[in-house]
This record gives sequence, structure tokens and C-alpha cells, in this order.
Amino acid sequence: MVESDLTILKGRNRGNWIRLRTIILLRWGAITGQLSALMVANQVYALDLEYALCLLVVGVSVIGNLVATFIFPENKRLSETENLLMVLFDLLQLSLLLYLTGGLHNPFSVLILGPVVISANVLKMRSTMFVGLTAISAVSVLATAYVPLRTADGALLRIPDLFIFGNWVSIVIAVVFLSIYSRRVTVEMHTMSDALQATQMALSREQRLTDLGGVVAAAAHELGTPLATIKLASAELAEVLEDDPELAEDARLIRDQADRCRDILRSMGQAGKDDLHLRQAPLSAVIEEAAGPHIDRGKELLFDFHPAAGADPAHPAILRRPEIIHGLRNLVQNAVDFAHGRVWIEGEWTDGNIVVRIMDDGRGFPQQLLGRIGDPFMRRRRSTNDTSARPEYEGMGLGLFIAKTLLERTGAELSFANGHDPFLAPSEHPERCGAIIEVSWPRDRIDVRAADLPVTARNELLQI
Repeated sequence: MVESDLTILKGRNRGNWIRLRTIILLRWGAITGQLSALMVANQVYALDLEYALCLLVVGVSVIGNLVATFIFPENKRLSETENLLMVLFDLLQLSLLLYLTGGLHNPFSVLILGPVVISANVLKMRSTMFVGLTAISAVSVLATAYVPLRTADGALLRIPDLFIFGNWVSIVIAVVFLSIYSRRVTVEMHTMSDALQATQMALSREQRLTDLGGVVAAAAHELGTPLATIKLASAELAEVLEDDPELAEDARLIRDQADRCRDILRSMGQAGKDDLHLRQAPLSAVIEEAAGPHIDRGKELLFDFHPAAGADPAHPAILRRPEIIHGLRNLVQNAVDFAHGRVWIEGEWTDGNIVVRIMDDGRGFPQQLLGRIGDPFMRRRRSTNDTSARPEYEGMGLGLFIAKTLLERTGAELSFANGHDPFLAPSEHPERCGAIIEVSWPRDRIDVRAADLPVTARNELLQI
């Protein structure tokens, strides 16, 4: 599916969204925790630590926070590089503090995972890998190099080497696992947010186009009276100025131009009124309108509208909602993009359901992606031959996601399949061998004449 040309803010650019104030507040919290731990170690447990050096390390963070607070504006947004430097600073500061307080013998060594998780959430993959490798290196050094923990009477506090090795392994695994886990979840959230933003923009654009007809009709109605007055006055001037041919000709020109404006507004107004009437239209009219932009793209579009066995033969009148039109248009675009020569669009209805099927004679959906169709920004590797054969395909899935989201908002259920057995030879494929997309609505969700549609719900839908 061709990726929408809507301009959206990609999740990968969100590393520039973090405010300096946020980092400063988080660092003040870390500083408070570090000072509290040092105070408890001194006053409660009477540990013999290098308190002067520890306070010096904490003081570096305090000075850095004060400098950032007074020099930079409060609403400053950090760039990718600035965020990376901030995270590295916190990681190295914590590592140095752990070095002075027992290394991996210190139970607070697990806090070294904090900067890694933050980088996985807000930074790019390269920056996250660099922070992760730095954390693993720091933990490896702390496993063997550290200032021992001692009590006031000189007793050495340490845990067995086997537990030290276990702590090192667990922290390394946690760095890798939490980085991947956080990164995966964050990318998924950003991807969905981007896709929903694009969907909302597409719906908004379609809604504006739908409302334009009503504006045109209102303009034609309001301008009708002034134009009639201009025509009448110019006709009278032409009669009065018969003795002056030049002025009479100008008056007749004004009358002719007024007639021309009237004709233009009449045609535009009729289109606007038609648009208002098409807020409810036959199923065939809505589908043909949705497919209209793709009729002249070099592929043959074949329409077929029929009732199911035993159903009322009258075409259902459905709500002409922007979601339905734009969603079906994206599905038809997908079929036209990949069809070899023909696209079949069928509309079928029963007493309880309305079904639209869009089929083509192309190669169909990739089997390995069939279960993931409708996911936003879906990527797959393509060969050079595939790229040249289908240059319009971006492999992103955004168009199908928009169509699926919009149609599901109207109560539809979508299914995706292929019209051929993947194990058959190309010569054995049926005519409609490509992709098959089926859209099914409960009839009472979009049919304005459905007997069981509540009056209040029907009036609400008709006002969309």
C-alpha cells in the first residue's frame, strides 16, 4: 500500500522531546536518594566509607543541576546528543559512587539499570546500544575493582564470589533484556501513535471535502439575490443608454457576466445539494464514489452489486460517512496498485449484513505477512526485482491501517485472504487469484432504513 502523503511526526524523532527540566527533577530525586543512603550508612549502620569522596561525587551532580537550572531556559528541549550525554553522566556518576561503596557488594548496584532503561525509551538504537555497553563495562569493572565496605570496627562486609558473579550475570542480562523490552514497547507505542495521527488527519481531510458541498450550496443561495439585482439594474441601464452605444454595450456586458455567475453558482449549488442528499446514498453510489479516483489508473475496475439469496433486491441506502468513503478508497487503491489488469468490487447484502469484497488478479498478500495485515508501518525485505516491479509500494502498511481503523469505527469487520493456493502453479491460478479483502457491516450500523436502528441513533448518524 502506498504510504499516505500526510505529514506526521515520526516516533524516531521523539528523542528531541525531553525537556531539560524533566532531567533536572529526576536528577534531584537521585541526589536526594544518594544523600539519604550515605546518611543512613553513617548514622544507622556506622559504616566506614570514604564519605568525603562520596559527597564530592554527589556534589558534582548538584553543581551540574544548578548550572543547568540557571544557565539554560526552563523549557529547553534536549537534542539526541544532549540526552545521550545526560544519561551517560548519570551512569558514570552512579558507577563512581558504587566504586567508592563496595562495587557489586553494594545492594544498590541494581540502580545502574535506570539510565539504560531511560535511554531505551527516549534515544535511538545506536545511542541505546552505546549506553548499554557502557553499563556492562562499568558493572564488569565494579565486579573486581572497588573500595571495600567496612564497619566502624574494621570488619569487612563482602558476599561470596559466587554471588558476585551471579550479580554480575543478572545485571548484564537485565541490561540486555530490559533494553530490548523497553525499546520494543516504546517503538510499538510510537508507531501506533503515528499511525493514529495519520488516520485522524485523513479523516479530517475527508470530512472537510464532504462539508465543502454544503458550503457551496449555501453560497449559491445567498448570492442569488444580489446577482438578480445586478442583472435587473444592468438591463434597465442598457435600455436607458441606447443612445450611447459604448455605455450600452458595457451595461449588456455586466448583464451577461451576471448571467454567467448565476449559471456557475447554479451548477455548484446543485453539486452541493446533491452532496447533502448523498449523506445517505445507495450502496453502489458510495462504493463507486470511493473507487472514482482510481478508475483511470490503467486497471479495469468491474463492479457487481447484488442481493444474497432470499434478500430484498432493493439496494440498501447507507450513510455516506467520510470514514466509509476514505477507508474503501484506500482498499481499492491497494488492489489497483498490485493488480495486473483487473479489480473486482462486489457489494452484497442480506437482511442482516452488508458485505463489500475487493479482489484483484495480482500476486496477493505475502503469506508470511497475511496475519499481520493492518498493523501500521509494517516492513519487510524486498529484492531488487520486487522493487522495480512495484515501485509504488513502500512496505509500510499505513494505508491499510488507516482503512482498517476508519472502517472499524463504523462497525465493520475486515478479513484479508488470497484467492489462490500458494502451492499451485501460476497456470493453475483462478482469474481472481490476487488479494481478497472483505468488509462486512451489521446492516443496522450503516443502513438508514434498517428497522431496528433506534431513531435517536439514526438522527445522530445523519448529522455526521
